[in-house]
Amino acid sequence: MSNHPADDTADDTATADNPLALARALASFDALWSPRIVTRVNDYDVRVAKVEGEHIWHVHDHTDEFFLVLDGELHIALREDGGERTVTLPTGSVFTVPRGTEHKPSAPSGASLLLFEPSGTLSVGDRHDEVPDHVDATTGHTL
Repeated sequence: MSNHPADDTADDTATADNPLALARALASFDALWSPRIVTRVNDYDVRVAKVEGEHIWHVHDHTDEFFLVLDGELHIALREDGGERTVTLPTGSVFTVPRGTEHKPSAPSGASLLLFEPSGTLSVGDRHDEVPDHVDATTGHTL
């Protein structure tokens, strides 16, 4: 066993006394479009997710949605006043979808993400298209 704290943790939630390697968190599950809560900051969840294919069009009426691409490439289609556009996020990129903006994430070749949003925020937003079987409508699962 390693002496590195991130390798020896018994608990799978990061805390001030218990760091958690994001690679370990991501390796602990295989489900796509089903975010896991790795820690909380004030009233916000820090979530990781594995994604591939398409999510659904949805909107968060009361909160922005923050994306950090840990691995792969994420596309976020946006419906705005000026029309529709797509933002492409390679590994290491961040983007915030403003509250009230209809959006649809997709990852044709797969990606790993870190999301930062208020605890209790539903992964399919406040308004959304019909939720297909491959999308988990959740407020985040614990690791």
